Amino acid sequence: MSEPMIDLPPLPRPQPVRLLAALRRRLRSSELWLVALAVAVGAAAGLLAEFQAGLAHGMQRFLYGLSADARLSAQARIAPAALLWLPVGGLLLGAVSWLAARRRRAALVDVVEANALHGGVLGVVDSLIVCGQTLISNGFGASVGLEAAYAQAGGATASVVGQRLRLRRHDLRIMLGAGAGAAIAAAFGAPLTGAFYAFEIVIGSYTPSAIAPVAAACLAAVLTAKAVGGASYRIDIHPTHAPDLTGYLLFAGLGLVCALVGIAIVLLVGRMERAVRASPIPPTLRPAVGGALLAGVALLSPQALSAGHGALHVDLLIGLPLALLALIFALKTAGSVISLGFGFRGGLFFASLFLGSLVGQIYAGAVDLAFAGVKLSPENAALVGMGALGVAVVGGPLTMSFLVLESTRDFGVAAATLAAALIASTVVRERFGYSFSTWRLHLRGETIRSARDVGWMRTLTAERMMRRDVQRLPDDATVADFRRRIPLGSTSRVILEDAAGRYAGLVITAQAYAEGLDPEAPVASVAISQDLALSPDMDVAAVMRTFEATETEELPVIDADRRVLGLLAEAYATRRYAHELERRHLELFGEARS
Repeated sequence: MSEPMIDLPPLPRPQPVRLLAALRRRLRSSELWLVALAVAVGAAAGLLAEFQAGLAHGMQRFLYGLSADARLSAQARIAPAALLWLPVGGLLLGAVSWLAARRRRAALVDVVEANALHGGVLGVVDSLIVCGQTLISNGFGASVGLEAAYAQAGGATASVVGQRLRLRRHDLRIMLGAGAGAAIAAAFGAPLTGAFYAFEIVIGSYTPSAIAPVAAACLAAVLTAKAVGGASYRIDIHPTHAPDLTGYLLFAGLGLVCALVGIAIVLLVGRMERAVRASPIPPTLRPAVGGALLAGVALLSPQALSAGHGALHVDLLIGLPLALLALIFALKTAGSVISLGFGFRGGLFFASLFLGSLVGQIYAGAVDLAFAGVKLSPENAALVGMGALGVAVVGGPLTMSFLVLESTRDFGVAAATLAAALIASTVVRERFGYSFSTWRLHLRGETIRSARDVGWMRTLTAERMMRRDVQRLPDDATVADFRRRIPLGSTSRVILEDAAGRYAGLVITAQAYAEGLDPEAPVASVAISQDLALSPDMDVAAVMRTFEATETEELPVIDADRRVLGLLAEAYATRRYAHELERRHLELFGEARS
C-alpha cells in the first residue's frame, strides 16, 4: 500500500520578498506611492547627470589643458597638436561601437523609441552603450551635447526599477519620462524645463496621471544636483526690456526663420549620414575620419567643438559683427553635421540652443539694417532664437519657453519665445513633420512622429486576434460535399485549401446553399477573396485598413507559405481596437488604477 499523502503548509516567503510584493501592490493601486517612487528615481537621475557632466568635462580638461571653470567652445584658440585628440577619440569610439555591434545586432533603443514602441521598456545594455558612446564623443570634443546620455541614463534607471516592480505599461512609460526629464532638469537646474521635456518629447502628451510623478522627479533631481554641488548649464543671458507689439511681430518672423533653419539642419544630418554609409570608409574608421574633418573646422574656430555652452555666452558678451556671427553659425553647423554624420554619438539639444542664439543675433542685426528706427535687442533676439530653433530641431515649445523663463525670470521675453516657438513648431510639423530624434528613426524605417504610445497597436496583431477553430475543406470538393459536411447554420465561413494545404479561397455558407446551384459543381466556383488575406504580423491599424480597402467582413490569416493560421472578422477587430483605445484613454486620466 502507498502511504497517504500529507498536505504540508507552504513555506513562508523571505521578508524581502514579502516587502517587494507589498510594494508592488501599493504602486499598482496608489498614485501617491508612484509619486514617492518618482522622487527616488529623480534623485538617482540627478546624480547620474552630474556624474556624467563631471566625467566629460574632466576628459576635456585633461585632453585640452583647460582650467576647472573653462569651456572648450569658449577658447580663443586651440593648438593644432591638441586637435589630434578628435581623430583619436574617433578611433576609440569606432572600436567601442564595433564591440557593441558584435554583442547586439539590433539598433540601439533610446528613450523616445522605448516609450513610443516598447511601452517604457529600456534595456541596461543599450543605455550603457549609448551613454558610453556619448561620453567619448563629447569628452574628446565632438560637436554634440551630453543631453542624450543624461536622458538615457535617467530613463534607463526609471525603466529598470519600474520593470523590477512590475509597473503597468502606462505607469512604466510615465516613470521612464520622469527619469529622462529629471536628468534634463538637473543638467539645466530647471525643473519646469525637465518636466515639459518629459511631457512633450519623451511621453508625448500631457496627462493628469503623469503630472505629479514627473514634477516630483524633476524637483528631486534639481535639489539633489544642487546638494552635491553640481554646476548646471546656466544660460546667463539677461534681457534688456520686455518686447513691445512691434517686437512680438518681428519675433514671430524669427520663429519662421528658425523653422526653416531647423529643417535644413536635420536634413543635412540625414544626408551626411547617408553619404557616409554609401562611402567606402569602413564603419569602424568613420568617426576617426569625421574627427579629422572636425579638427580642420576647429582650426578656424574652436566654437565648433563640444555643445557650445561656453561659446554662447562669449559671443553675446563680445558683441560680434554680423559677418563673424554668420561664419560661426556655418562652422558650428558644419561641426554638428560632421560629428553626427560620421558616427559620433550625442544630441543636438544644446547645440540647437547655441545655433539659435546666433540666428537670433543675426536676425536682430538684419532688422536694424533693413528698418530705420526699428531696433531689436540682441539679447532678447538671442533668447527667442534659442528657444525657436530648439523647438524646430528637438521639439517641445513649452520645454524651450520654460527654459528661457527659468533662465531669465522675464515673462515678457518668455512670452515672445513661446510665440516664436509655436510658429516654428507649426511650420516644422506642417512642412516636415519630424523632430531630430524621430527623423533618425524615420531613416531606419520607423513611422513614429512623437513618443505617443503606439506600441500597443503593434502588439495587437492579426495573429493575436484571429480565431483558430475554422472549418476547412479541400478546394476540389463539390457543392454537395460542402452541404453534407457543413450544415446550414453551423458556421458562416469555410476556408478552402488546395492539395498542398495552401489557402485557396473563402466560401460563405449561405451562398453554398443558394437555390439553382448545381450540386456537382465545384464549391470553389462560389469562393471569394482568393487573393485576399492577412499576414499574422499585421497590426490592428493595418488590419482595419485592409478590411476597409477590400470591403470584406472576414479574412483568413496566412503565413508566408499561404498556409491558413486562422480567421479574423472585421467586427471583432473593431471591438478589440475600441476596447484597447478606451483603456488607453482611461490610463491617460488616471482612471485605470481603480
